Amino acid sequence: MASLFSRIVNGELPCHRIHEDAYHLAFLDISPLVPGHVLVIPKCEIDRLFDMDAEALSALWKFAKPIAEAIEKSVPCKRIGTAVIGLEVPHAHIHLVPLNTVEDINFSNKKMQPTTAELVTMAALIRSNLLP
Repeated sequence: MASLFSRIVNGELPCHRIHEDAYHLAFLDISPLVPGHVLVIPKCEIDRLFDMDAEALSALWKFAKPIAEAIEKSVPCKRIGTAVIGLEVPHAHIHLVPLNTVEDINFSNKKMQPTTAELVTMAALIRSNLLP
C-alpha cells in the first residue's frame, strides 16, 4: 500500500504545495508545530532517509535549501530547524521548522490545527518568497 506521502504525490490526497520538481515535493504540514512548518520529500517512495543513495540524498537537501530560505523570509524566526524522524509516515522526509526557541521543534508539543484558509495563506506567502 502506498504511503500517505505517495498518495499526496500521486494527487490522491490534497496538500498545500510550496514547490516541486520532477523528483521532490515540499508542502505544508497540516498539523504543524509552528506556522510555516514544511515537509520536504522525495517523490519516489523510500522508507528511510539514509537508504537513499548519496546523489539522491544530496539532491533532496539541495531542493530543501531554497524552501528553507523562503520560509525564513515569510515567518518571523531566528532560523530554520531541520528534523528527520520518520516514525509517523514510512516515507523519507525532512521537517523544516521556523525556530525562535528550541521548544519550537519539540515533537512532543501539541500540534497546531490551522484552518484551511490559514494554510492557503501561509503556502502563498512562502511561495511568494521563493527565488525564481
